[in-house]
Amino acid sequence: MTPSTPKSTGPVPTQPLVTDCPVIALRRIHHDAGNLTPVQEGDGVPFGIQRVFYIYDIPGGEDRGAHAHRQCHQFLIAASGSFEVALCDGKEQKTVFLNRPYFGLHIPPGIWAAEKNFSSGAVCLVFTSHRFDPEDYIRDYEEFLAFRGLKTNDIPTP
Repeated sequence: MTPSTPKSTGPVPTQPLVTDCPVIALRRIHHDAGNLTPVQEGDGVPFGIQRVFYIYDIPGGEDRGAHAHRQCHQFLIAASGSFEVALCDGKEQKTVFLNRPYFGLHIPPGIWAAEKNFSSGAVCLVFTSHRFDPEDYIRDYEEFLAFRGLKTNDIPTP
């Protein structure tokens, strides 16, 4: 039996900033019968895809997300409708509006993200670099700041 390597619980080696969360244009294939946007590793998504899920039937006024990941990258697409993604790196904040199925937002690990202001019928499609692991989630903002090596008073809570 070989010993297992413990999961990293400390800060990610390089601390990403909200400016490291690009909106990426995906390839669009136009056709009279309807358009197609392929989503695959190396063709817009900047990481290997291990998991895909989507969020839908979001009640009016509800927000989703409000967490960060220790190791997992995410790539969000507004497959239908629109929503905003509020991003925070512990010091700076940025809000991205997604409303086209051929644009995706890359969120690297160590960035706090919350999806807000969903339009009626919105669908948020998510591709991730890791399978679901509850230990990878940081759901408490103060714990997130500690993960980033920051103090609570460094920035207001998003």
